[in-house]
Formats: sequence, structure tokens, C-alpha cells
Amino acid sequence: MSRSPLGSRALYLLVSGAVFALDQWTKWLVERTVPLHGARGVVPGLFEISHVRNTGVAFGLMQARGDRLATWLLALFGFGALALVSWFFARTPLHHRRMLWALALVLGGALGNLHDRLTAGAVTDFLGFFYGSYRFPDFNVADSAITVGIGLVLLDAFLQPAAPDRAAAGP
Repeated sequence: MSRSPLGSRALYLLVSGAVFALDQWTKWLVERTVPLHGARGVVPGLFEISHVRNTGVAFGLMQARGDRLATWLLALFGFGALALVSWFFARTPLHHRRMLWALALVLGGALGNLHDRLTAGAVTDFLGFFYGSYRFPDFNVADSAITVGIGLVLLDAFLQPAAPDRAAAGP
């Protein structure tokens, strides 16, 4: 009896679901407790919980600013990215666990931000960090999961043994 590809990936899909749930819950909590464009200090000069609405992509790039066409184009881009990551996830061999963990994190984060874009036209960001006078762009749990997932993909790429050079191996 063969195992179902979905069943063997169930743990990873649960991770994606947990990332999505945590992302949505934290955004909901911030939206209910911190006024829009407000902030609550946590560690003075280093970290605060803020409440901003990002109509663009990562780090506030390509802001749609209420333009419905731009919002839908960004959502379409999100669907494309989600489809691509899903395709890689479905085709990644089960013994490549680090890659499956990475893709599960990216899937959950992408779903969280895409959900916001489709339901509200913008993504809620709330984690604000500072370094001296520099303020990093605010982000959220979904962004964090995507970033960690991409970091794991890169780590996996660097740790994979190099493929043998077929031309050098001869006939």
C-alpha cells in the first residue's frame, strides 16, 4: 500500500496552517488594540508594536494606495507566487525535509498576506524595529515566515552537494 503524497506532507501543511492562523490572529489583535498609525513601545529605542497598512509588497515597495487595479495586480502576483511555491512543495521529495519546512513557512506566510490583500486591500504590519535613528520597515508574522523560509531555501541550496560534472566524467 503506497502512502498518499498529501498524507506524507500533512505535518508540513499543518505548519503552513499554523503560520496562517498565527498571522491572522496577531493582525486581528493589533487592529483591535493599536490605533491605525499608532504604536506601543515594548523596548524603548529598539522595538515597538505599531499598526500600519501596507498596500504594496515587501517593505512598502510598489504601494497601490487605493488603486483597485494595482491591488488586484498585486493579488494576482501573490496567486502566481503561491502557485509556484505549491508546485515546488508538491514535487519536493519527502527526504528533503529542510526544503519542505522552508516551503511550508513560505506557503503559510503567502496565504496570510494574500488573504489580507483580498479581504482588505492592504496588509497589516505591526512589528517595528529600530537601530539608532534608523527604523526598519514594519512587518508581520507572515513576512517573518516567508523570510525564514527563503533563508532555509538558500541554506539548502548551499548545503546540497554539487552535482557531478557530466562532461568531465567522460562517456
